[in-house]
Amino acid sequence: MCNCKKCNDCKDCCKSCEKPLKNKFNSIIVKTPCAAMVNGISSAGLHPDYELAKKQHKDYIEKLKTCGVDITVLPLNEKYPDSCFVEDAAVIIPGELAILTNPGAKTRNGEKVEMLPALKKYFDEGHIAKIEAPGTVDGGDVMMVGDTYYIGMSERTNRDGIRQFHNILAKIGKKLIPVPMTEMLHLKSGVNYLEHNNLLITGEFVNYPTFDSFNKIVVPADEAYAANCIWVNETVIVPEGYPKTLKAIQDLGIYRVITCDTSEFRKLDGGLSCLSLRFRTLDKK
Repeated sequence: MCNCKKCNDCKDCCKSCEKPLKNKFNSIIVKTPCAAMVNGISSAGLHPDYELAKKQHKDYIEKLKTCGVDITVLPLNEKYPDSCFVEDAAVIIPGELAILTNPGAKTRNGEKVEMLPALKKYFDEGHIAKIEAPGTVDGGDVMMVGDTYYIGMSERTNRDGIRQFHNILAKIGKKLIPVPMTEMLHLKSGVNYLEHNNLLITGEFVNYPTFDSFNKIVVPADEAYAANCIWVNETVIVPEGYPKTLKAIQDLGIYRVITCDTSEFRKLDGGLSCLSLRFRTLDKK
């Protein structure tokens, strides 16, 4: 039975709440930032402080460790300045399947080569799917809500990638909903699911009918970056420095809420979700 405060009549939420949410994820993959990140992709032309970024990344890992998960830290690779943003190179269907994406930015496309061995630690060949060229998908465009997946139609995720992703999900009984977008880099730059039918949302997505069934926590424009929070086993991690969003999540009264400073990763258009793959390992049959 669903115990959500906001959505006792929500079918999807009730279905989700039947599962032990405190143990939804048992594993996380992160990757150490490399010194070359100072020349990573930045829409604002900014350059992060590498030493501070390393410190923030270590703190990020420590915060994740408090969420009851095992963490794999992949070694840095100077060849790929943006490779600490591991979320874009793969999407993992908890307990079922890993999907190796084909990232849309040319300078990042090779990151999938490094990600494949990491995925093989948790999933055998029969449980790893791949997005193939000319299709492209960035994991930052994919949002999981129970057995439904929303995918942003962005500059990094094209129609062929979405078609392939749909076909992969259909084989395991999952649903895919494409979301048109024009203003943001990734879908999860502006919308993130916190379980219990609660959805952080900002910018162009606020009035999308696609999201009307959710309890929307609207993030004001001056804190738009904070729409990218992450939920990990009933803990919500919020970027540091966004008091309105922090209070809105705390006021829901159902999460453990902590903050983490990601200022240097923001300079590369990255947020909390970008820095990790959060998943459950392959379920035993």
